[in-house]
Formats: sequence, C-alpha cells, structure tokens
Amino acid sequence: MKIVLTGGGTAGHVTPHLAIIPKLLADGHEIHYIGTETGIEAGIIGALDGVKYYAIPAGKLRRYHDWQNIRDIGRTFKGMRESARILREIKPSIVFSKGGYVGLPVVVSAARLGIPALIHESDMTSGLANRLCLPFAKALLCTFPETVEAAGKKGLYVGAPIRDELLKGDRRRGLKTFGFDESKPVLLVMGGSTGAQAINRALNSIMDELIDCFQVLHICGAGNMTGLNERLPGYVQVEYLNEEMADALACADVVVSRAGSNSICELLALRKPALLIPYPTSASRGDQEVNAASFERRGFSRVLEQRDMTGQTLLKKIVEVYHDRGELIDCMRREPVPNGSQRIVDYIYQYAKK
Repeated sequence: MKIVLTGGGTAGHVTPHLAIIPKLLADGHEIHYIGTETGIEAGIIGALDGVKYYAIPAGKLRRYHDWQNIRDIGRTFKGMRESARILREIKPSIVFSKGGYVGLPVVVSAARLGIPALIHESDMTSGLANRLCLPFAKALLCTFPETVEAAGKKGLYVGAPIRDELLKGDRRRGLKTFGFDESKPVLLVMGGSTGAQAINRALNSIMDELIDCFQVLHICGAGNMTGLNERLPGYVQVEYLNEEMADALACADVVVSRAGSNSICELLALRKPALLIPYPTSASRGDQEVNAASFERRGFSRVLEQRDMTGQTLLKKIVEVYHDRGELIDCMRREPVPNGSQRIVDYIYQYAKK
C-alpha cells in the first residue's frame, strides 16, 4: 500500500511515527510524509531512509487573539490545496495523522478526496487540531482510555506507541557512554523539545548540591549549553540525544521530565521513577498538567508544578523520588502497559481503502 503520515509542530507530534514507520516498511509498504518545510518534523522524518517527505504551508492554531491568526487562516487553506495536490499524485490507501497544525489540512483534504484518515491523540484531552480533524476522520486512536469516551463512537483505545529501540537500552553501555560508574545513582533531566529553560535555570542553581548525591545527565535543549560540564565532575550536558537515548534511560535511576504523554508513557513502559514538571497552563492548553495528575494519582510518579519550582523545591522533590523509587516501581509493575505501535499499524491496515 501507499500510506501517508503527517503531524508536526513539536516532538510529541512527530517521534511516535518512529515507532510505526519501521513496522510499515518491514511489511513492504510505500511511506510518504507530509509536514512543514521548517518544522521539527522536517529534520526528524526528512532524514529517514525509505520515507518520501513533502512540505506544505500550515497556519498555527492559536487559542488567543492575534493578528497573525488572519494570515495563518490563509496559510491553512493554501496547505489544503497543496495537500490535495500531493494526495492526488500519491493516491494513498490511507492517511494517518499524529496531530499538530500541519495535520489539519492533510486530514480535511483526504476526506474530501474519499481517502480514509485516522488520527492519534497522545494526551488525555484532545488538542485543537485533532478536535477539528475528528469530523473528517474515521477514528480517533487514544493513548488514555478516558479519551475514548470524549470521542464517542470514533474513539478507540490503543495505548502509546513505544519505539522498539527504547526497550533495548543497556545500563552498562549507558554508564560507559556518559562516563559514569556505579558509585552514585544517575539522574536524567530532560525538558522536552520546548519549554526546557525554566527547568534548566532551577537545575543549574543546585548543581553543586546535586552532584554530591547523583551523577547527572542533563538534556538541556538546543542552544542551552552552559559549559558547566567542563568544570563539574559527574555532570554531563547535551543538547539532544538520538541513538544514545535508550542507553541513557537504561542507566537512569531517577528521571526529571516534562509531562508530555509520549515521554511519560515511555517512562512507564521502562518502569522509571520520575519527577514530572508539567508545562504550565499559562503557556499551554494544560494537557501536561492533566497527564501528570493522572500519573501521580496512579502512583507512577511525583509532580512539581512549575509555579512552585525553585532550586530548593526541585532538589527536595528529586530526593523524595529517589527515596520512594521502590514504591513507584511497584505501582508501575502492576499496571498493564499496552504498546500501541502494533495496534496502530493493525488499525491502519483495517481502515485502509481497499
């Protein structure tokens, strides 16, 4: 089959594709991806072998009044025209969207051309793009069972797509890669593809105290390197990890993370005790706060709200998570964790236009 994938804007709308693309390629299908020219998806997906990448214009879906909304309405309609042209050229059996503003024109165009489309929602509450896409889609595949109820008859529970390579990390290899040993526990800190600055500032203010207790691997985000690792033994700072991420997670004893659904579901699958610092509602639609509350309620993690975060509150909560790690791991072990990758692939095949 010819299969079109789409989604972009943030890593959470792109990286789940990395869990299903190898399965689709292994089954012999022809994979095409529609994204934007400058979005994060262009760098992540555009570099993959076996996937043909197309760029279209797409307007940002803002939830506040801004004069640029008028301009972006025009970009969205232009994106629909470009999407329709590309889809007519490819003639795919199905479109699968992971969400984000670039997915809207592709899903709408697919529906108008009689091409079935599926959308996947990572968070407990659907994003604006997916809510707008839902009338044009055959089904909404959901990470959280609570999301299925809100989607009505179109909701299907599949779980989160987990990349196979993340499950194959090796602790010893990770320790060696980052220059760590078994003398102290390893703390992995990651702030996501956006919004890492607040965590970075609080972390940097307590680094001298942290390295007395932990070896620290800090994924600080693009452009945020400080050079601290040159003078602090036991502290390693990187902008981003790709192939080494599985080993980084394998060697981590405690993780500090934002609360994007993809990240926390990976932590759950790997049974990693975590302190979640959700991206605040003041700067987002609040999905991460809902995700984090769910994980804390179920005993998988601890939560520190960004408004309450200082260097000292961050230090206190990290120590608390390390102290409670056995309890957190036990709760995660009792939770059945569906790996949504194969379920998504199965539904793609089921809904594909024969």
